[in-house]
Amino acid sequence: MEKSKVYYCDLYSDSQSKNLPNSVKKLFERAGFKDLINDNDQVAIKLHFGEKGNTTYISPVAVRQIVDKIKEYGGKPFLTDTNTLYSGSRTNSIDHITTAIENGFAYAVVNAPIIIADGLYSRNSVDVKIDKKHFDIVKIGGEIHNSSAMIVMSHFKGHEMAGFGGALKNLAMGCASAPGKQMQHSDAKPGVDEEICIGCSKCAKSCPVGAINMENKKAKINHEVCYGCGECPTVCPTRAVTIQWETDADIFVEKMAEYAYGAVANKKNKIGFITFVMNVTPLCDCVPWSGRPIAHDIGILASKDPVALDKACYDLVCEEMKHDVFKHAHPNVNGIRVIEYANEMGMGNMDYELIKL
Repeated sequence: MEKSKVYYCDLYSDSQSKNLPNSVKKLFERAGFKDLINDNDQVAIKLHFGEKGNTTYISPVAVRQIVDKIKEYGGKPFLTDTNTLYSGSRTNSIDHITTAIENGFAYAVVNAPIIIADGLYSRNSVDVKIDKKHFDIVKIGGEIHNSSAMIVMSHFKGHEMAGFGGALKNLAMGCASAPGKQMQHSDAKPGVDEEICIGCSKCAKSCPVGAINMENKKAKINHEVCYGCGECPTVCPTRAVTIQWETDADIFVEKMAEYAYGAVANKKNKIGFITFVMNVTPLCDCVPWSGRPIAHDIGILASKDPVALDKACYDLVCEEMKHDVFKHAHPNVNGIRVIEYANEMGMGNMDYELIKL
């Protein structure tokens, strides 16, 4: 198999032509992203807006360069992400968009609208059939699935459960609706904290298999009927339906790879990836703070192959730091497994040619 091409700009700059905005535009051109876009294509720019209090997400100035390039080639870009499963500043679309604007992603800065892909309360979801080892179907945010093309902009960093987060994790967790996030995170069934359950019955009404009944004005989940879809935690107004996070680490990253597979299933030859290996924090941008980086700033990489891109980013960080910083930060996680499994499913190629611009 021919090696996948990964294009790379380091952060050394001694002139305006080598500044970050121009490097982003140069990578867009050299990686051939213009070939992904037809006139009037609705192009999703998948990124992470950062939790309120986090400051190491991708700069809106960098995002603006991708927006302008898409418009230059006739596309109609919009910025997108999906709502979070955990309680935070991005758990519904109103708070999510507010957080994005406060973090600098206002239209005046980025020149594109924000559309949260899975709707107000993560109910806009499309079941994508994949028939893989862990999942027959995956639940992808509706407007990501419906978009004509997609550019995935990722911040490369550590992650306590995945080991690291790059393009594949951005696809997997980032493109999933809240029930899809629950399905990746846990093999266990949800429970109910009766002390904070207010008996509103929203969870019972949302259950697709009728596994929830109301008893003495409290929700009760029949675990023999429940199959762990994760719908109920997303509609509970008091978070009385407890979210289960526990799962085997290798199974978790394999599930992520399958969700990444489903996120791109309808976008053959219509998706590009650009990753910023800067501010390599130990945890992801979902936490409401930014930890001290665990690696030096490396640069910006782009490819049409997310497997090759993640592998190249991982290799560059470990080569620069002379050891595996992600394994050191999260010793119980085999993070590289997500790359291996995505490769096994045919999502991309672990063998790559790094082309420095």
